[in-house]
Amino acid sequence: MGYWHNWNDGNAPYLELSQVDPRYTVIEVSFAVPAAGSAFDMVFAPAETAPATFIADVAALQAQGRKVLISIGGANATVHLDSDAERDQFVSSMLAILDTYGFDGLDIDLEGASVAISGGTIANPTDARIIRLIDAVNSIADQYEVAHGVPMMLTMAPETAYVQGGMSAYGGIWGAYLPLIDALRNRLDILQVQLYNSGSMYGIDGGIYTQGTADFIVSQTEALLQGFTTSGGFFAPLPPEKVAIGLPACPLAAGGGYVTPAVLEQAVDYLRGTGPQPGSYQRVATYPTLRGLMTWSINWDAVGSCAMADEYAQAYEDIFGISTAVQEAVDAGISVWPVPVDAGVLHIGGLHGGEDLLLLDALGRAVAEERASSDRVELTFDLPTSAYVLRVERDGAPVSTRRVLVVR
Repeated sequence: MGYWHNWNDGNAPYLELSQVDPRYTVIEVSFAVPAAGSAFDMVFAPAETAPATFIADVAALQAQGRKVLISIGGANATVHLDSDAERDQFVSSMLAILDTYGFDGLDIDLEGASVAISGGTIANPTDARIIRLIDAVNSIADQYEVAHGVPMMLTMAPETAYVQGGMSAYGGIWGAYLPLIDALRNRLDILQVQLYNSGSMYGIDGGIYTQGTADFIVSQTEALLQGFTTSGGFFAPLPPEKVAIGLPACPLAAGGGYVTPAVLEQAVDYLRGTGPQPGSYQRVATYPTLRGLMTWSINWDAVGSCAMADEYAQAYEDIFGISTAVQEAVDAGISVWPVPVDAGVLHIGGLHGGEDLLLLDALGRAVAEERASSDRVELTFDLPTSAYVLRVERDGAPVSTRRVLVVR
């Protein structure tokens, strides 16, 4: 995944969404920010694209099975919810942005003074702003699901001080995201800590590691996967499927933290258990289902004057061995109709009975499922236009996969 920035930088120019490299399967549109004079009334408009064109481009990406999220905040926008009324207006304004542009969900990229803690614990925060932000995200997600019939996608991209920094101290910005992550962990799809623009940080082994190295990537990622102790309590680990590695696309994209694709590959291979130890940090376990990579930014990755053009997208494909091109599906004699599906009923034939049928979205989440009791099944669902995968399992083992396009 990558951040698409909504402004023109002379070194990393504005891109149309239609120009985004196809290997980016989650696009984080940056940023929704507070309206002038406000810290809670959120606004967004594409800077150099007509709104109708932008909306059509979002829909076109979604039709390819990709996700497009709106990111809130960024380095230059302060978001504060200082009353229940401000919380409610934040919720209302974000829902309006989600609905207007058809985004799949929300990314939280609050930095600076937007998130800070003065007491409490990870499990029981006491800061009113943190509590209201948790309430607001829950409310947005609940209302989104009611309106669209599918869960809202939620990602977060905190800086290291706000997460792993909790091992050094718990107060101010240090560990400040931990109550937010903990309270929303069941809704959270992906945590992608920014492993850049960072000071040296502790690992769970007590060592201190410096950005721009394989050791930094491995140590800071494993802290999320094993959990760690802070003076505000223990931060429980996240499953590998919810953790991605966040790095700059090229040297000029951030003030520090860039690594070459070769160093990135060493770190990821070691974490996933497919390569040797690249530095002094020794991992605790292996994580073959580590979710993927995030970068700031798609725009920087596209230019050839900073590193190789599309270097980060290519690194993702090389390291994970995944092509985002449409692959020939294995049908194992299974028949599916109609294709594409223009109503909420998919007919599946060629079954034997006893199989489990799962319709998966682009994130691998089951959005509809059924058990076959005969050779034919009608799978009923109410889903937006997108590409899905029908997986047929027998005794827990996949026997068939078919790509299904749903058109509403």
